[in-house]
Amino acid sequence: MALELEIKNQLAEYLNLLESDIEIKVSAGSDSISEDLVRFIEEVSSLSDKITVENVLLPRTPSFQICKKGEGKGVTFAGIPLGHEFNSFVLALLQVSGRPPRIEEKVQEKIKALKGDYQFETYISLSCHNCPEVVQALNAISVLNPGVTHTMIDGAAFQKEAEDRNVLAVPAVYLNGEFFGGGRMDLEEILQKLDTPVEAEGINEKEPFDVLVVGGGPAGASAAIYAARKGIRTGIVAERFGGQVLETLGIENLIGTKYTEGPKLVQSLEEHVNAYDVDIIKGQRAKGLKKKDLIEVELESGGTLKSRTVILSTGARWRKVNVPGEEEFKNKGVAYCPHCDGPLYKGKRVAVIGGGNSGIEAAIDLAGVAEHVTVLEFMPELKADAILQTHLSSLPNVTVYKNVQTKEITGTNKVNGITFSNRENGEEKHLELEGVFVQIGLVPNTDWLGDTLTRNRIGEITVDNHNNTSVAGVFAAGDCTDSPYKQIIISMGSGANAALSAFDYLIRSEA
Repeated sequence: MALELEIKNQLAEYLNLLESDIEIKVSAGSDSISEDLVRFIEEVSSLSDKITVENVLLPRTPSFQICKKGEGKGVTFAGIPLGHEFNSFVLALLQVSGRPPRIEEKVQEKIKALKGDYQFETYISLSCHNCPEVVQALNAISVLNPGVTHTMIDGAAFQKEAEDRNVLAVPAVYLNGEFFGGGRMDLEEILQKLDTPVEAEGINEKEPFDVLVVGGGPAGASAAIYAARKGIRTGIVAERFGGQVLETLGIENLIGTKYTEGPKLVQSLEEHVNAYDVDIIKGQRAKGLKKKDLIEVELESGGTLKSRTVILSTGARWRKVNVPGEEEFKNKGVAYCPHCDGPLYKGKRVAVIGGGNSGIEAAIDLAGVAEHVTVLEFMPELKADAILQTHLSSLPNVTVYKNVQTKEITGTNKVNGITFSNRENGEEKHLELEGVFVQIGLVPNTDWLGDTLTRNRIGEITVDNHNNTSVAGVFAAGDCTDSPYKQIIISMGSGANAALSAFDYLIRSEA
């Protein structure tokens, strides 16, 4: 295994930023992954005279630990951190050497204040675009606090270990041997789960905003930028920055950008928002909206933000099938991200529920690793683009059932099958399998609004062509609205439109 020349040159530049000497302690056996790991570490160490390599025995083989010279504690990688985890590896090298993580000072103080021993382990797949955020957050915590250790574990390289722990979705984080959490988590969410919440500190004392954006996806980022450019007091409150885009792998229809990936786009959006005078409040979830003299947004943390106008851009989440077994076996065989979790089902039998573009794309991806893929479509015909259907039909290990309804996902401690019925004659069929991927679209994140404003039958906020809602001064944008097309570029335009409308509303209110 050899690094490409361009990557080596980039890595060499990063290694010039090392603050002090580091040791890479390698635990390798005679298997092929160990051989590749040794070559990888040798190649990396050859790029800097600040890196030395030592052969040791670690709890897992193959693995390696990055330590500051003369120190016994470091960041551990069980497997070879390539793919989406290569950045995690580079950041670990820099941070262990003494280059501080890019984390707000007050958050660093919370990390340093953690008491006790925290041994984190995170199972990942190298194709998972959600995993690096978790890995990088836990690596940073372990660098800042001597009582914390973290090991990244490639589930494909340690497949038996992952199976023994019933790891069927990534990222899967364990703390001191017990399951801690699954799915994408940012640093603030991890700290909240460690009982050191990002408080509503100072929120009630904040001066009212001119425009307050609720939600940090493409629509929210666009709205915040357009509002801030008008020179008015702008805030954005979100549980995390990025929204559903963080779950998106390849993006090829963002005009002017031939190809990008969700996490990379989100990073660019956040950097763009940070370039303006926007008060960004993360780690907070909205729970209520009230129209008084000002518009008030109540937060689950107990705080309340006030603003003259509000733009709702809370996006959407994966729609569930809502059948017995789905919730019970979530992350135990029921999954929603084929890119992230697909590698864990190598050689297994899986089903994909949904025959639209996302479902068929998932089936095509999974067919490359799974023993067999079954597609279940509710309608009489698949809804995916013709080119995807043609590709699917060429695959020998895929079966498609159309006009069927999922009845139950079965299992004991994890998924062992799925039951569905023919919608025409009612005949039921049960398939034995190990995984079910749900790909049936999105549902808007608007439940918290109740009857505060008008929503349609599926919960989408009703807006006009100026993005006005039924409440004066409250606007909405993006996938949480009744916009007919759910696309990133449309959400961005929608957010800009809402911000301009909010500014116009403020001007007219002052007249």
